[in-house]
Amino acid sequence: MPRKTLPRHRPPAQPPTDYDVIIVGAGSAGLSAALLLGRCLRRVLVCGSGAPRNVTSPAVHAFFTRDGVKPADLLRLGREQLLPYTTVEFRTACVSAILPIANGFELTAEGETGRTFTATTRKVILATGVEDELAPLPGMREMWGRGVLHCPYCHGWEVRDAPLAVYGKGRIVTGLALLISRWSRDVVVCTDGPGNLTANARRRLRHQKIRVYEEPISHLQGTSGGELRHIVFANGEKLARQAVFIHPAQHQRSGLAQQIGCRFNSKGAVWVDKSGQTSIAGLYAAGDATPGAQKALIAAAEGTLAAMAINETLTREECPR
Repeated sequence: MPRKTLPRHRPPAQPPTDYDVIIVGAGSAGLSAALLLGRCLRRVLVCGSGAPRNVTSPAVHAFFTRDGVKPADLLRLGREQLLPYTTVEFRTACVSAILPIANGFELTAEGETGRTFTATTRKVILATGVEDELAPLPGMREMWGRGVLHCPYCHGWEVRDAPLAVYGKGRIVTGLALLISRWSRDVVVCTDGPGNLTANARRRLRHQKIRVYEEPISHLQGTSGGELRHIVFANGEKLARQAVFIHPAQHQRSGLAQQIGCRFNSKGAVWVDKSGQTSIAGLYAAGDATPGAQKALIAAAEGTLAAMAINETLTREECPR
């Protein structure tokens, strides 16, 4: 007697959406998330627009297998490696609104031709990053990423043993200067006026032979290629330096998280749980927009973790109990 064929379990019907996941942002976090979700056969739209935060930097460093790659080349490789995954779509578009709907979200975006379109999705990943707020010091923006640096883990090796400066005031400049002293024995602190340094901070800096200059600064002097040569003080004195490190304030590059009502931490980063989900169910965030260390490799890892969490959540929603 032939064996009876049992009916296969089928997932319950889901309300239709255009995509399973829409990723807003096409940097390391967004592309990494798209790669994993593509491998999960998920319908994904990646919306990317604008230059990356590190566009002025000559290279990305301390990124496993990609140490020294140009920022544009890293993103190009990331996009190219999405091509085999036919469920992943990339569009040059700026998302202007995210609206919660019964079965997910509806996003409104403007494409590169200026035409507005909408798309629905079950989940969203915000990988929109941050913008740095540079001091209004002549030469600082022009040398940003080359002579003016923010991360010793990204750039310290390239300027090791060189005469370096650290710009800023108070606790932030003290901690950064002590960290920079790992890469060079010739480090100075330039506070551009009173530095608001405690006696203990000054003692710690002296112990590392880090001098403190509290004279107002006129401008940074360098080459047309963005390399620093001198810090020029208001009194006309010039201090030869190869690079100056700063710890700039930041703000969210996109207003989408605030617009939809996400929770933020005290430093202005988008709060996320251990899976990368924000305070809005179904809305995830990854990369520099979220709390923690900011590096391309870490952003990529956060994008992967959020993508894994989303795929597992979608699977639970699709599979009958």
